[in-house]
Amino acid sequence: MPRFEPLPDRRPALVAGASSGIGAATAIDLAAHGFPVALGARRVDKCQELVDQIRADGGEALAVHLDVTDPDSVKACVEQTTSELGEIEVLVAGAGDTHFGKLDAISTEQFESQIQIHLIGANRVAAAVLPGMIERQRGDLIFVGSDVALRQRPHMGAYGAAKAALVAMVNNFQMELEGTGVRASIVHPGPTKTGMGWSLPAELIGPALEDWAKWGQARHDYFLRAADLARAITFVAETPRGGFIANMELQPEAPLNTAPAERQKLILNEENLQ
Repeated sequence: MPRFEPLPDRRPALVAGASSGIGAATAIDLAAHGFPVALGARRVDKCQELVDQIRADGGEALAVHLDVTDPDSVKACVEQTTSELGEIEVLVAGAGDTHFGKLDAISTEQFESQIQIHLIGANRVAAAVLPGMIERQRGDLIFVGSDVALRQRPHMGAYGAAKAALVAMVNNFQMELEGTGVRASIVHPGPTKTGMGWSLPAELIGPALEDWAKWGQARHDYFLRAADLARAITFVAETPRGGFIANMELQPEAPLNTAPAERQKLILNEENLQ
């Protein structure tokens, strides 16, 4: 006799921060694997474009306005998702952007904004779906962390502090939810080529790259793609009952030793800023 009831065939998922980058790629990948997906973000028009793409490929998806810093928005998003797709079985909490800047150069308000979106926002959306998961004795809370939470990086102090606190929150979820049937996981992306951060002007990115190299944190110019993280998150969501992925970190594979010398270090150029 199995120790757990198998996961249901239909598992609606809510992806917070789905309008671009890792969130968008994750929504597309989940839908391709049969998950009905609600794409939540402030830029609901971008989500709708992705929904149209998913539906054209045979998937089931819904675009929902979601601002994780607004309790009313979170409540409305969860209610709409539940009404149109069914009870939320999987949450992917990855909303937020990166604020570059040294701690002595950013304001307390800017620092707080990173805490609000990456930590408190993640808590807010998790709290909104958690009661139903506990009642059903199953569900997956999947948080998007960062390798910056594990190894701090200059010019990313506010972001790193928020993500480090997120790790602590997920660790507590894992302990406190043990025995409820709800699984809490965190996936840490390494350097990833998305619009987040790399759209900043060279005068902000340049000094950061120089300091990263100083501390041995910019060894080469190979980056993960958003699709790499999407595959990892889907893998976590699809893990059968009886086990769960507590922590996962993805890093880009380095260039081969035979690759050109310029690929062996991270430098500022037009390609890196696009």
